Amino acid sequence: MSIWWSLHLRREAASVPLARRFLLGTMETAGVDPDICFDLSVALSEACANAVEHGGDRSGLVEHGGPGDRGERTDPRPGTSPADSGQYRVTAYLDGEMCRIEVADSGPGFPARRELTPAAAPCVAESGRGLDLIEQLADHVQFGNRPGRGAVVSFDKVLKWREGALLMV
Repeated sequence: MSIWWSLHLRREAASVPLARRFLLGTMETAGVDPDICFDLSVALSEACANAVEHGGDRSGLVEHGGPGDRGERTDPRPGTSPADSGQYRVTAYLDGEMCRIEVADSGPGFPARRELTPAAAPCVAESGRGLDLIEQLADHVQFGNRPGRGAVVSFDKVLKWREGALLMV
């Protein structure tokens, strides 16, 4: 059995627990072991928090406040839309014995050294600890940049199933 879903979320703090709960609900319903559910949900939370904090250019965001305001933002760069800086995407695949999660944003991307060596950030740094935590919780992690389009964090973990899981392979 395979399960696949994708969420397009606003770069707002409230989106992080929403994504986490969506993943947990999917995995719990499928019958994934609770320890695996926890590890992946924490890793997803860290990736989403990074997308919210670093995933776009907030310099061109315009605050509105009138009735019916949907919080749309504008970006002064040619060829960009409100979604370019105001949203990020979470995609999850549960396929057989593996779960893969991808979080993509439209920010400036990772510095070159993060792309080349994921463990490059020192543990005492103010930032970057979330990426290290993702590496500890997942079996395989990739950090990459989409040229001119932002960063992507993808991570995999081998699934374990609860006894009698309905969707177990």
